Amino acid sequence: MRYPDAPARRLMAPLLAAAVLCAACGAVSAGENSAGIKLDVTVTTLDNGLKVVLMEDHSVPVISRQTFYRVGSRNERPGITGVSHFLEHMMFNGAEKYGPKEFDRILESNGGYSNAFTSKDMTAYYEDFASDVLELAVDLDSDRMRSLALDPKYIVSEMGVVMEERRLSIDNSVNGQMYEELYSLAYKSHPYLWPVLGWMSDLEKMERGDVVEYFTTYYAPNNAVLIVAGDFDTKDAMELIKTYYGGIPSQEPPGPVRTREPGQLGERRAEVHKTAELEQVLIGYHGPEVTADDIYALDVLQEILSGGRSSRLYRSLVRDLGVAVNVYGYMSWQIDPGLFIFGTQIKPDHTAAEGEAAIYAVLDGIAESGITDEELIRAKNVLEADFVRSMQTVNGKARKIGRYEILFGDYREILNIQERYRAVTAGEVQRVVERYFKPEARNVVTLIPKRKRD
Repeated sequence: MRYPDAPARRLMAPLLAAAVLCAACGAVSAGENSAGIKLDVTVTTLDNGLKVVLMEDHSVPVISRQTFYRVGSRNERPGITGVSHFLEHMMFNGAEKYGPKEFDRILESNGGYSNAFTSKDMTAYYEDFASDVLELAVDLDSDRMRSLALDPKYIVSEMGVVMEERRLSIDNSVNGQMYEELYSLAYKSHPYLWPVLGWMSDLEKMERGDVVEYFTTYYAPNNAVLIVAGDFDTKDAMELIKTYYGGIPSQEPPGPVRTREPGQLGERRAEVHKTAELEQVLIGYHGPEVTADDIYALDVLQEILSGGRSSRLYRSLVRDLGVAVNVYGYMSWQIDPGLFIFGTQIKPDHTAAEGEAAIYAVLDGIAESGITDEELIRAKNVLEADFVRSMQTVNGKARKIGRYEILFGDYREILNIQERYRAVTAGEVQRVVERYFKPEARNVVTLIPKRKRD
């Protein structure tokens, strides 16, 4: 993730505030669900394989242009871990037409805002800007897709930035160290085991040839989806996109990620010894991939367990037992089977073992007695409200389309999500607790504050 400077944020503030009022409208309807969520879009695949999704919305004079690439840290291999995130940085360091650092300077001077993110499953770039800046934004982005410079001088300097980011967010961070240890503990074969930022030794030794080969393979138009949402004319926008992107050559499609994580046969434990004030515990259970039916019951469970101060975990660990300062539980949607993670920070005069035992007691309670109708209804209402809010801006709609296209292989899955949440029963929530939260499937990382050992 890149962090924009303050002037860029101020320039876009009025437009982004207005964009919150956007409602779905557009040209060619791709469907509408029972809750009134519409996807009025035009979808075209160019001859070079670039999938283009256009969504007209004339509510406010704002456009969000986003490119999602089907590449993340799961596509890397030992020796080049972190290259996906590194290329995210390099995409702002110059191409054939626009030189180093020009992307942000030009876009911001026209009132626009840009950012990007890399995850285990995808890399995405987005710009939000006024309607009359569309051609400029398309020109800027197509330039870097076509002819990213990858100048050796900027590779060295940007790699220094990335290594410093790793030092700050992992090496010198208690939470960063704990999460890195958790994933290394839980995964023995699958590439989810290494961090998105990569191992420091790989970053130090990465060569330009590695970066060029990776870019050529994964940043091809046939490995991307382009989404434009907002105030534009579909026909005119499509002509612009064909003009600027159409001549970029496709590449041989990258091979699939074949490795599957073998089943875990017993509990795994690790300790992290770092300077800290309080003990912490991080617990990860193996869960399903995003396309599994159980993902929706697990989302409902997540809300029941950690959705605010009325949640089961907060009531038990923080309010009733008083053993923790905070507690949370969540599972991210991922292409391959991910982790359902619990974390808690322990109060002084209490132990990590107490907090850990309290989490297991909450899970055991649901496995034995289930959940209440009130909990189920509340969780579903929260999930549906969050989903609707995420679709209220052109940026939100474009991002949702991109994420669902990468995760599910079809952005139209957006139309099914609310019904899938509504169909979850109390019995299903109880069943997924019994299925996934078994002692032999858990991975536990405990923080041992160094000051307590001195």
